[in-house]
Amino acid sequence: MKLRTRTGTVGEGARRATRVAAAGALALVTVATLGGCAFSRPRVAIPTSYASPTGYGATPTGYPTDSYSPSYSPSPTEETYDPDGRADVTGSNCDFSNSLRQFTYTVSITNPSTTSSYSYDMAVNWMKAKPADGKAYGLHERSIIVGPGATETYTAKYTVNQSSIGQFWYTCQITRAHKTKM
Repeated sequence: MKLRTRTGTVGEGARRATRVAAAGALALVTVATLGGCAFSRPRVAIPTSYASPTGYGATPTGYPTDSYSPSYSPSPTEETYDPDGRADVTGSNCDFSNSLRQFTYTVSITNPSTTSSYSYDMAVNWMKAKPADGKAYGLHERSIIVGPGATETYTAKYTVNQSSIGQFWYTCQITRAHKTKM
């Protein structure tokens, strides 16, 4: 068997067609990649309620427009003022003297403020203890000024206007300590 070979440019047209097809495919891939079609990505539509504001001070729609006003509580250095000063007052030595026909009660007032003086409008009652029916034997009232951080002590007294007093039960009560800033 004899092998024949052809000589000439039989494949020249086929090569040109292949080159044109390859160049066209390369151009198509390039255009598809640059155009965003080569890899499919989901398209996301942004709602208009979340669009960026157009300029300073603009409020996007969908957000509340109420203004914020902060509330301030007193700083730890500020003192709070309670006009009922009974927490500042203690009493001791509740007593009655038969010979003097007199009730006595020792009252101590401590001003907790480190910066302000207060006037305390005091009331001390000697109450019937048995039966405890809310009746008072006597009342003592006094106003006293106490400086910052100071303690004032005094003896409250009430004299009974009867010449003879039998045996009875009593108790001492601080019923008022109204505090006023000076």
